[in-house]
Amino acid sequence: MRRFNRFYTRQIGVLRRNFLGSPYSLAEARVLYEIARGKGATTASGIGRALDLDAGYLSRLLRTFEKRGLIRRTASPQDARQSHLALTSRGRQAYAPLERRSQHDIGAMLGRLSPEDQSRLIEAMNTIQTLLGSELRGELQAAPMPEQSYALRAPRPGDFGWIVRRHAELYAQDYGWIEPFEGLCAQIVADFANNHDPGRERCWIAEVDGENVGSIFLVKDSANVARIRLLLVDPKARGLGLGARLVDECIRFARSADYKKITLWTHSVLTAARHIYQKAGFRLMRAERHESWGRPVVSEHWDLEL
Repeated sequence: MRRFNRFYTRQIGVLRRNFLGSPYSLAEARVLYEIARGKGATTASGIGRALDLDAGYLSRLLRTFEKRGLIRRTASPQDARQSHLALTSRGRQAYAPLERRSQHDIGAMLGRLSPEDQSRLIEAMNTIQTLLGSELRGELQAAPMPEQSYALRAPRPGDFGWIVRRHAELYAQDYGWIEPFEGLCAQIVADFANNHDPGRERCWIAEVDGENVGSIFLVKDSANVARIRLLLVDPKARGLGLGARLVDECIRFARSADYKKITLWTHSVLTAARHIYQKAGFRLMRAERHESWGRPVVSEHWDLEL
């Protein structure tokens, strides 16, 4: 870990006297970034928590910024003891070259890599942030974690294998469903990959920062009926509304493809998925108890009339 830290701090120029060729140190540049990102709602205490800065040092730094005309303070309407910080016009002019240089340097660093290696790099960064972030969240409880946004796209080579593997891993971990379940997932994916009709069937992959975090299929059940299959939202992406968005995309596509109904097969233990289906207008048609994948389960059939 120390070797990686030494490598990466040199790679991004953290140890240089001035950050990104600017007149500011790294700490000063980070404070300007937090104020710029906050759009007028940032407080000194929030910056201190987010950056783990000494309160006295931060107070002196902010006073210096005020004297230079880079920032302004306004009293918080919710708490008169707090002041909101914002960049002035001069502050925005001072910050803009930092942002441009940072974007340029990151682009140059990534530009030397192939798209596949870029994805590997981002995935590795996400892994580090996820694993160490749980420790940081315990220390910085009041500091908000960065917001994540997702993108939906068509599957690329390797995505179908990821869908099968991630289903098998999560369902074994959460519900104890063993190998026959993985085989079922593999068969569904194989049928789609080998035989799907692009005009009436579709698969969506969801990703965050280049990492796969969700999937769903809409396939033809009959001339008038479509079927939703293999809805998955990875735990790291839950809470973003992604499951509902994936189902909405299926409904929208099914209507455009002139289906009259969507059907699906799920299980009673999948409470989050059942809530999404119910909220989207699906109705539970029937339920059946049986033993599958090493566990007793209650399977359910849901329909949505279009």
